[in-house]
Amino acid sequence: MTISEDLPNQLLVAEVEAPPLTLANLTWRRFRRHKMAIFGAVVLVLLTLYSFGGAFFFTEKYSNFTNTKERLQPPSAAHPFGTDTVGRDILARTIYGGQISIAIGITAAFVEVMIGILIGALAGYFGGRIDSILMRFTEAMLNMPQLLLLIVMSKFFSGQLPNINILGRTLSGSVVVIVFIIGLTSWPYLARIVRAEFLSIKEREFILAARATGTPSWEIIFKHILPNSIAPIVVSATLGVAGAISLEAYVSFLGMGVRAPTATWGNMLENAYRYIESAYWLWLFPGLLIVLITISINFLGDGLRDALDPRSRTV
Repeated sequence: MTISEDLPNQLLVAEVEAPPLTLANLTWRRFRRHKMAIFGAVVLVLLTLYSFGGAFFFTEKYSNFTNTKERLQPPSAAHPFGTDTVGRDILARTIYGGQISIAIGITAAFVEVMIGILIGALAGYFGGRIDSILMRFTEAMLNMPQLLLLIVMSKFFSGQLPNINILGRTLSGSVVVIVFIIGLTSWPYLARIVRAEFLSIKEREFILAARATGTPSWEIIFKHILPNSIAPIVVSATLGVAGAISLEAYVSFLGMGVRAPTATWGNMLENAYRYIESAYWLWLFPGLLIVLITISINFLGDGLRDALDPRSRTV
């Protein structure tokens, strides 16, 4: 038998003798085949390093320092991203604004996930009247115009909350309003996804066996069903971060989002539309960062969806 004829048998033996893939290894193999997801992950890491690592080079005081003598200066060696209408350095403001935008996205997504999991899990597991009540409430929330509600509530509450100090930073009270309004209005989609997963998984043999042995309901929900529903939750949470960042940018652009002195990529665009042709750098750099982070998160979410799909045969 020649070497070429024996090669298939050698490959078969090597495959049989190879150790079985763990779930983490299998997920990583699927994920790394998704080139756009890898690109999104790299861009997201770079933007995070830019926003939080840049604080080692520029102070928050410098980012808020006004100098009307240098207002509307184009990009230069002294100010790589130019200056705004009151002479503040746009590079420094995008660094500190990025911290708040990313923090808003993550925190709002966390609120969304907690509420969505709780309501979806209770509705899907217990069913019956509990399911009917919770799903009617969820449908009512879905029919509410999220953007309009966000604008109205932020307009009403933002001016009534004092500034807060977190980790040495002074933040506008409107940040808290934006986070909770986005989180409290974004959960219905996730709740419906979690409910569907619970309805499917609770009828499987290992769940029926757990019930037969007298396992408490809370343990079945949080130790047996929820871990098996984690894939769509992770994907939804990832995309929720991008959605929260975009929503914050919308309302801040309209002048009803995060208030001064706190900078975000969204509120940096508030007055930029007046200088679209004469001072392009006012909208170009914060707008580009918003586009990059939302696209990268969406690419990452697509890759996670494919990698975590248990029905995928791609290895």
